[in-house]
Amino acid sequence: MSTYVIKGVNILGDKVADIAIENGMITAVGSDLSVDGATGIVALGLIALPGLVDLHTHLREPGREDAETVLTGSQAAARGGFTCVHAMANTDPVADTAGVVEQVWRLGTQGGYCDVQPVGAVTIGLGGERLAELGAMADSAARVRVFSDDGKCVSDAVMMRRALEYVKAFDGVIAQHAQEPRLTEGAQMNEGEISGSLGLTGWPAVAEEAIIARDVLLAEHVGSRLHVCHVSTRGSVELVRWAKSRGINVTAEVTPHHLLLTDDLVRSYDPIYKVNPPLRSADDVAAVREGLADGMIDCVATDHAPHPMEDKECEWSAAAFGMLGLETALSVVQHTMVDTGLLTWNQVADRMSATPATIGRLTGHGRPLDVGEPANIVLYNPGVSRVVEAGDSASLSRNNPYVGLTLPGDIVATFLRGKPTVLDSTLQRAAV
Repeated sequence: MSTYVIKGVNILGDKVADIAIENGMITAVGSDLSVDGATGIVALGLIALPGLVDLHTHLREPGREDAETVLTGSQAAARGGFTCVHAMANTDPVADTAGVVEQVWRLGTQGGYCDVQPVGAVTIGLGGERLAELGAMADSAARVRVFSDDGKCVSDAVMMRRALEYVKAFDGVIAQHAQEPRLTEGAQMNEGEISGSLGLTGWPAVAEEAIIARDVLLAEHVGSRLHVCHVSTRGSVELVRWAKSRGINVTAEVTPHHLLLTDDLVRSYDPIYKVNPPLRSADDVAAVREGLADGMIDCVATDHAPHPMEDKECEWSAAAFGMLGLETALSVVQHTMVDTGLLTWNQVADRMSATPATIGRLTGHGRPLDVGEPANIVLYNPGVSRVVEAGDSASLSRNNPYVGLTLPGDIVATFLRGKPTVLDSTLQRAAV
C-alpha cells in the first residue's frame, strides 16, 4: 500500500500541519514530517476534512443500471469527497432481503471507490403492508442498520410502530420519507402562489409535517430511533426542534438542493427541477439553513437520484422526481453555509461526516484526523470556483440541477483508507 505525506494542509480550517499516511492509517500529524519512500503532496491552501458520509444515495442497481450502477455511483461519490454512502432500497428487486443487501454491499466492495452501506426496506416490496426481513438484513454480511422505504412513506401508523419496535433489538433506525400520500395525490410542486399561477397541483408543506409529527410521537412512545429524510419546510424544522426538546431520539437530514434552490425555478417548467419533496419557498430555504446551522437538522444527505434522459427530457407531469447531488454537495454547502458564515469547516465535518456516520452506526468513518485513525481524508480547495457542466460527471445520468451555475470549491483528492480514489494530476509532489 502506498505511503503519503500531505504537506502544509489546513486541517478542518483550524491548523496547518502535515499528515502522514501509512498502511491505510494516519501515522503522524505535525510539522516537517518525513517518511521514507513516501509520496509528498503539496497541499498549501487546501482544507483537509474527514471522508464524507452520505446517508441517502440512490445507486439504482440492481434493476435500473441504465440510470446508475453501484460502480458509477461510487465513482461519483469519490469525486464528491465521499468515502461511504448509504444505498437506498428502492431497487428492482427491492432491497428487502439479506440476499439483495449483500449483493449491493459486495458490488461496493468490488468497486473500491467508497464503502457502500445498503439501506434495507422497511416493508416487503415497499408495499407498506408487511415488514421486510429486518432482522435477517441486520445479521447479514452487510450489517444493515438503516431501514427506509424512501420514495414512499410508511404511511400506516401501526406498520411504522412495529418497525420502530423491531429495530430496537439491534440499535437500528427507521429513516422515514415523510409524505402523507392522500395529501399529495397528483402533486407536482410546492403548494403556494407559484403552483397556482403555473396551474400545477400543489404539494402542501403539511403533508411532510403531519407525518413527522406522528412519527416523533411514535418514536417517543416505543423508545426507538427515528431519522427524518430530506426535511424541506420551516414547519418540519420546528417539529424536529420540539421533538428534541422533549428528548425524543430523532435525527434529521437536509439535501443540498433544499439548501439552495427554490420553487421559483419551476416557472421554467424544466423537469430538472422536479424532485420529491419539491423545491420549497425562499422562507423554507432560510429555515433549513438555520436548522442545519444550529444543529436541529443533524446532517446533509444528497438524495442523489439519477434518471436516464428519457425520464427527464419530457413534459413536466410525465417526468421522474429526483436530481443528482454527490459531486456538488460540498460546493453547495460551502456556498450556502460556509461562505455565509453559518457554519465553520469544523462544523461541516460534523454535519457531513461524523454525525451521519454515528446515525448509520458506522465504524471507521466520521473519525477525527488524528494519529491511529483510518486515513479517510478529503483534500478540498475552497479558493477556486467552477461552472458546473453536464458532461463533467462520473454518473451515468445527467439530471444535474446546477448545470450552468458557478459554485465554489473543488475536490482535489479523496483517500479511502489511504488509497487515493481521486487524486488531481495537477497536485504538486514534494520531496519528503
